[in-house]
Amino acid sequence: MIDAPVPDVLASARAAGIARVVTVGTDVGSSRWSAERADDYDGVWAAVAIHPNEVAAVPASALAEIEALARRPRVVAVGETGLDYYRDHAPPQMQRWWFRQHIAIAKRTGKALMIHDREAHADVLRILEEEGPPPRVVFHCFSGDAAMVKTCAGAGYVMSFAGNVTFTNAQPLREAAAAAPADLLLVETDAPFLTPVPNRGRPNSPAMAAYTLRFLAELKGMAVADLCDAVTATAARTFGPW
Repeated sequence: MIDAPVPDVLASARAAGIARVVTVGTDVGSSRWSAERADDYDGVWAAVAIHPNEVAAVPASALAEIEALARRPRVVAVGETGLDYYRDHAPPQMQRWWFRQHIAIAKRTGKALMIHDREAHADVLRILEEEGPPPRVVFHCFSGDAAMVKTCAGAGYVMSFAGNVTFTNAQPLREAAAAAPADLLLVETDAPFLTPVPNRGRPNSPAMAAYTLRFLAELKGMAVADLCDAVTATAARTFGPW
């Protein structure tokens, strides 16, 4: 969550040409906050979920509130949910159970599924296949390689890239972004983290997604305006209509 007044964050985003944002919950409290801010401000939508790093500290009964929040009109996605095998915050078996429950919520509510996948690619893809994915799936902060891009593209999954694609040590991620079809690509912040170059080291914010988008356009050999159009269309198809 960004430590700045919401109107200021939105004004900076609009000045950078970003008219819509999706603010993402990671537990019941932040999911409720995100849904409430979406109701309060034009141009704001929400995603709600229990993050895989939080599931050990949350009772299963929290899923009922997540589903209730997901049914609100301005909540457009169930996420971040998924698997995180990098951090040891919850046993993998527990994470997998919660991920399956969130997939079911996304399907029951008709909302997009927003996936957190860190060092868990094979299990994430396997569980999606076993459960049957909802019609709209987004890999938040995509971290796979070019081979995973091919798998995701074949399934119609959207791949969202954050500011870490601009880092000098991110060559495999850049190769993945270059391979991703433009019509399955989104740009995000993961704010306040993963601030893109040239602002790395400062807190991230929605306005800085513009730097990531320009970098991706150059990487893919596209005009910035063309990539903007493609990302806007993908966002509307994934989260809209809005």
